[in-house]
Amino acid sequence: MTQVRGCPVSHTEYGEDSELYHHYALLDAEREAARFHYNDTRPRGFYMLQRYEDVLEGFQKHAVWTTHARSALNPGSAIALLPQDLNGQDHVKLRRVLNPFFSPAAVKRMEELAHTRCVELVEEVLPKGECDFVAEFAIRYPTDLFLALLGLPVSDGEFFLPWSETLFAGFFGGDPRETEEARRKILDYFDTAVNERRAAPRDPKEDMVSRLIEARIDGEPISQEDILTICMTLMLAGLDTTRSALGYMFTHLATHEEDRRRIIAEPEVVPAAVEEFIRLYPLVFQAGREVQEPEDFHGLELEKGDVVWLGIAQANRDPRKYPDPDRFVIGRKGVNQNLAFGAGPHRCLGMHLARLELAVVLREWHRRIPDYRIRPGTVLTERGGQLTMPSLPLEWTV
Repeated sequence: MTQVRGCPVSHTEYGEDSELYHHYALLDAEREAARFHYNDTRPRGFYMLQRYEDVLEGFQKHAVWTTHARSALNPGSAIALLPQDLNGQDHVKLRRVLNPFFSPAAVKRMEELAHTRCVELVEEVLPKGECDFVAEFAIRYPTDLFLALLGLPVSDGEFFLPWSETLFAGFFGGDPRETEEARRKILDYFDTAVNERRAAPRDPKEDMVSRLIEARIDGEPISQEDILTICMTLMLAGLDTTRSALGYMFTHLATHEEDRRRIIAEPEVVPAAVEEFIRLYPLVFQAGREVQEPEDFHGLELEKGDVVWLGIAQANRDPRKYPDPDRFVIGRKGVNQNLAFGAGPHRCLGMHLARLELAVVLREWHRRIPDYRIRPGTVLTERGGQLTMPSLPLEWTV
């Protein structure tokens, strides 16, 4: 077997589209084949950490493993993201500005809007007896809440879907010209919104854009360019992941009647169900880090400049941490220690909002459409790079 620094070499390509759940099968197999792998499918190959304890430790090594390569699959991305691209105190200071808008208390303030908008969207599709759940519900819901979070018109959501889809595709090999055009349109939109807020500021404790404008870091205002990048980052981070999570959750519930019946009969278990769903079906299946100094990581010899793969999905489905990991178990021991949102100082800023959105949809959808099925004959697929389902045709009796 070919080895690099004692690691078996993996030729597995994780950026390609496939049938549903194929990526999990590949990831599980590699985790069980060897503790570490070296993957050679990119010009900058990467060292794969795959077991729960190793991945958790990797997230905690933020001082010496930095986000200069935030994705092992695309370590040289030219698209700036904030605060993800920052490390050390620079990262801490910007997170301090943003954290109040994503705290549990701030998310609680959005709960009424989250319920209202969810009900409106469910009521819209209910009489049809069918919908493409991904396109007609799962992407529209988080888009509307994102715009409300920024104090922008919810009606602008129609612009965002094609722009964000094109830009996100650029992370995993999309057309560079189309990617840049989408990025420019998004930044132009936010530029107009920020300038409008400069002319007519709102309460910075309630309005995030006003907060970004008036905030000072080391006595200096945040630049217009950085404010626009922050807005774009929040959009990219929140829309794709929530849409993706809902797709996998509703696929599971459409095909596992016992689990669906329990959520309908016992809505109080919904928060625990959400946590088990994000453990079982993690969508961001890896994070990247760049090694800043040579070290021996449990026998894996790493050099400065190496790219490390932190295997989020492999950790969440590691039988050493979670017995019988392929089963959906509400109330699973230690489920809240899953790594779906990462760990350490770079842990997902929007994790409380994501949990709220997912819980609201589980409750409100099933109050109105308790019985549904996947359209017969449908072949379900998933996008590589960062998992999502392009389509989920559901139908129900009206």
